[in-house]
Amino acid sequence: MTSSIKSTNIQDRFEHLLTVLSGRRFLQKEGLGNEVPFFICPFDATIAVDINRLQKQLINRLEHLGISVLEINLYDLSIEILKARGIWDQILEIEATVSKDQLKELLQGVLDPEENLVPAMAKQLNNTEFDILFLTGVGEIFPIIRSHHVLNNLQSTAKEKPTLMFFPGSYTHSLATGASLDLFERLHDDKYYRAFNIFHCEA
Repeated sequence: MTSSIKSTNIQDRFEHLLTVLSGRRFLQKEGLGNEVPFFICPFDATIAVDINRLQKQLINRLEHLGISVLEINLYDLSIEILKARGIWDQILEIEATVSKDQLKELLQGVLDPEENLVPAMAKQLNNTEFDILFLTGVGEIFPIIRSHHVLNNLQSTAKEKPTLMFFPGSYTHSLATGASLDLFERLHDDKYYRAFNIFHCEA
């Protein structure tokens, strides 16, 4: 079994996801060994449009089974935070006149996961009844927000329900280097070991 979604196995991977996500073992957080219920769904970044469609189909199929999904798109949430802070229009104005590093530094300050992003996510979690949390928009918000920073800061906030992050890249484990989230399968520096590859999970 491959451990990610590629253009050649989308339907098989969809069926696996639907079976696992709708299963009692997943929903009841069984067999995790006291780890947080975080799961990674790696996929080939070149099929991002297909993955968006797959996510919607999954949500619809799960809802037909009586399983509710809360989707938080990190890119959309970041824009909401910037607008709420009253600086969205300002950022659009200065984008062409400042360096990429300056813009990145500004955005990272406003969208700091611990101070701003995760608290905004917590509000949605607390105000919504759901069975599974989907985290999307990981590739779109890079390099402003790194996925392992979100997961690290989310551990105490989103531990009651299983969380599935859709990740454009690979999630690998090795004895030599530990676990690594390799965004776009090129950036090999996001060390995170507390999540499970959803394609290694059984129903």
